[in-house]
Amino acid sequence: MLDTDRYEAYFFDLDGTIFLGNELLPGVEKTLATLREKQKKIMFLTNTTVQTRTACQTRLQKLGLAAGREEIMTAAYAAGLYLQEYAEQARVLIVGEPALEEEIASFHIKQVQDAEEATHVLVGMDRGFTYEKLQQAAYAVRKGALLIVANPDPVCPVPGGAIPDTWALARAIETAGGASVWAMTGKPSRYYAEQVFQQLQVQPERCVMVGDRLETDILLGKNSGMKTALVMTGVTTSRELESTEIQPDYILPTMEAMVQVE
Repeated sequence: MLDTDRYEAYFFDLDGTIFLGNELLPGVEKTLATLREKQKKIMFLTNTTVQTRTACQTRLQKLGLAAGREEIMTAAYAAGLYLQEYAEQARVLIVGEPALEEEIASFHIKQVQDAEEATHVLVGMDRGFTYEKLQQAAYAVRKGALLIVANPDPVCPVPGGAIPDTWALARAIETAGGASVWAMTGKPSRYYAEQVFQQLQVQPERCVMVGDRLETDILLGKNSGMKTALVMTGVTTSRELESTEIQPDYILPTMEAMVQVE
């Protein structure tokens, strides 16, 4: 069993780890309460670009979980941090939804609609993606704009299957634009990890990453020196776990197994 007293901070994925749809997963509320009683640092890490940090906070609160906005990191917010740090004067053409535009606007990064003006193209999930958007983004990249991708998720699970996500759109822009992705800012990037360590002022070896995805959650933890715990309540199956080199330090059937809960 994971000895929670050994670690200082716990990072949690959201969908498939904390909740599914509009329901908390088993043991989540009591587990988080136990960790907070032990004065452990907690942060929620998500690759979403279609919800702002404020929207994520509201969703958690509606499910009965108190969380500060500063306890939430999204791929959209990480993209804003990246642009602020490395390209503060950027003129960004965004392929994405209003939440991504809102987060980037909060950093006072200039957004443009004209591909001729763009110094960067930022890609997130976009359920309104069109041929015209592909054409504009590809043209900007061919003209020299750097291609920034918010996360590497090829698909997004939905009831009854999956829909194309950020990476699928980025690949189309890469192909049409004739240039490779310059940077990726979401999980499992080292940049994303560095931001959460800095925010909580913790060392990687004192942290545990808890999530349901091997290629994002667990890989984020392993690449950055954290301990990792895979919960089997989301997308990863036992067969997939047996056939991959990405192996977590702990495997939990549900969050209930994470701590002793009365």
